[in-house]
Amino acid sequence: MEINFQKIKFYNPTVGNLTFEGVVDEVINYFLSSPKSNFEIVVGCDSSSEDCPYFPVVLVVRKIGEGGRFFLYKMHYSRKFYNFHQRILQEVYLSCELALKFREEILKRIKKNNLKINYQFQYIHADVNENGQTRDMVKEVIGLIRSNGFEAKIKPESFAASSIADKFT
Repeated sequence: MEINFQKIKFYNPTVGNLTFEGVVDEVINYFLSSPKSNFEIVVGCDSSSEDCPYFPVVLVVRKIGEGGRFFLYKMHYSRKFYNFHQRILQEVYLSCELALKFREEILKRIKKNNLKINYQFQYIHADVNENGQTRDMVKEVIGLIRSNGFEAKIKPESFAASSIADKFT
């Protein structure tokens, strides 16, 4: 099921609710506010532990060495997820979907306006690690992320998923 980003409302603690286009605008303006800075964009997702969980998906824009901003939307499914394996794969799917769409839109905007911006958009943060319940999924999750053209970061380096998105589960 492809996500219709035109219907989703994102939340940012500074500016409140935004459309997808509003998020792209905010990120471009953030870039332009510090044209000599280096930026990094990452995406991550977490999920609540209920049978019908919420999936907070977060897009983080870091100004390297100076903090950053995040934009979040929550997906909710009425269908049940019977095990953590399904939920983790859905987290990664949602992260990849947002990352692909956002990368496409940000590149269009940069090209259209002939902007010179120093940024990297290569990582998706996954809420898995080498220890614990998700250890058997690490290779599968990393492979899924890489097959979508991104590099994976897992715990303890996956702050977008395991810290920011986690606060909204």
